[in-house]
Amino acid sequence: MECGIFHTTYQQDMAFRHTWMEKARLVLLLGFIIIFPFVANRYWLTLANQIGLAAIGAIGLNILTGFTGQISLGQGAFMAVGAYGAGIMANRLGWPIWLTIPAASLLTAGVGAIFGIPSLRLKGLYLAIATLAAQQIIDWLITHWTSLTGGVEALVLRREANVVLGVALRGDRTFYWIIMAFAAATTLFTANLFRTRVGRAFVAIRDQDIAAEVIGINLFLYKLLAFATSSFFVGLTGALTAHYRGIISWERFTIETSILYLAMIIIGGLGSVSGSIYGAAFMVLVPAFITNVGRQFQTTIPAMAQLLPFIQQGIFGIVIIFFLVIEPEGLAKIWRDIKSYFALWPFSY
Repeated sequence: MECGIFHTTYQQDMAFRHTWMEKARLVLLLGFIIIFPFVANRYWLTLANQIGLAAIGAIGLNILTGFTGQISLGQGAFMAVGAYGAGIMANRLGWPIWLTIPAASLLTAGVGAIFGIPSLRLKGLYLAIATLAAQQIIDWLITHWTSLTGGVEALVLRREANVVLGVALRGDRTFYWIIMAFAAATTLFTANLFRTRVGRAFVAIRDQDIAAEVIGINLFLYKLLAFATSSFFVGLTGALTAHYRGIISWERFTIETSILYLAMIIIGGLGSVSGSIYGAAFMVLVPAFITNVGRQFQTTIPAMAQLLPFIQQGIFGIVIIFFLVIEPEGLAKIWRDIKSYFALWPFSY
């Protein structure tokens, strides 16, 4: 009796979805995404938008850290470049949203490539410290270059920046479609990227950079390209956040944000596009769940409101340690194990 998946053409072998079950899950997911905004209230739409934005940024960081093996602690700073770039282009130059978003993303890609230059000589903890320096430098520039960014004061985008063809883009439901479209495009691009020569070069550098250089891969070029590609999507997250929120504050892009995104890809799964999405959803929904549970106990435990931030940090730390010790490959590996179990059941051996 035949078992397993057999391909007879290259097209079948290179397909994203190989079985009817995988295709059915994709159709159900698309159906859910399309129906969701028509049945969800504003609270759930806000959470969905936060997950979409976080997924784009997590995929960008995973390109650099999970697939290329270059540790980065400057995620928050690169998001700030995208956000403030979009805001300044909208307010100072009068550009609309359809120009500011790609321009701010490209600007962030250039900044990321500049800070990626030390990656040729540094690796591991030393590279992490170098990207941490980028976080501190960009934070300092934002808070002290008052003539450009407004300093510590919030930067408010003009309403005309969100007008396309005479239609004002406002509200959670409108931005839901924009954010999901960019998240889908980011996912599709990244999944295809690692089926190309460039993506395979990234993975070769992660696995063994010396061996990659021996077989002819230009380490300096591909590492800079990895930083630029990753920073592009991180900047896209920042630009979308700026237009979605309508107000930009440097406090949203601190080192805590960088650690949060690093936790997303660790929990979701390093080197996994779907894992980035799982991790983003996890890190958005868990704090919301803790907050709602905490509100239920505020009447009986008055100090709960003050303890809630510390409880969230403690749970994050415990979850990260759990995944590092129990399942280092994250939620993506757990989902693969579940699918493999049912694919082989009842013959688990």
